[in-house]
Amino acid sequence: MSTPQHQIRADHDAGTVVVYQAYPPSVADPALRAGRFVPPFSFHRMTWIKPSFRWLMHRSNWAQKPGQQRVLAVRIAREGWEEALSQGVLTTADPGDVARAAVHVQWDPERSLRGAALDHYSIQVGIGRDLIRTFAEEWVVGLTDLTAQVRKAAALVRGGQAAKARRLVPQERVYPVSRTTAARLGIDG
Repeated sequence: MSTPQHQIRADHDAGTVVVYQAYPPSVADPALRAGRFVPPFSFHRMTWIKPSFRWLMHRSNWAQKPGQQRVLAVRIAREGWEEALSQGVLTTADPGDVARAAVHVQWDPERSLRGAALDHYSIQVGIGRDLIRTFAEEWVVGLTDLTAQVRKAAALVRGGQAAKARRLVPQERVYPVSRTTAARLGIDG
């Protein structure tokens, strides 16, 4: 059985959803000390959150890209995640609708541990300037530094030990959404 093309897969529980972001140490360290996002985190531009750990590993080159050397697991309230999805507009929609949207949603190919594009997609959610403070101050309930775990997994992948690396990858499962959200964001049933 093949994986549905567009489906949200995430580490989630009854009250929270984990999304991933990569930052330079200058942003990650103060945030981790404070337990929330604080300056120099930018409250003036869109921030993209990704529930796919493997997609972020591809994007950040396993925390090797400049400006993306620290990987954070950002645990957000499920209500916040649902609010973001409810305001989301696909980036492929009418340009005027996208420009006015508080939240942008796009689908990018999911990735294997080695970074190869898979035949299904992972959701990326861009939280715009109008909601960024709400995201940072109300939705975020915890930050965890995964950098050491990421580096260990990357070394295992490079060393041909994918099975061991897989044990370090957070488990993600299908995140259920309403029919309305599914229809608006192109999520397969």
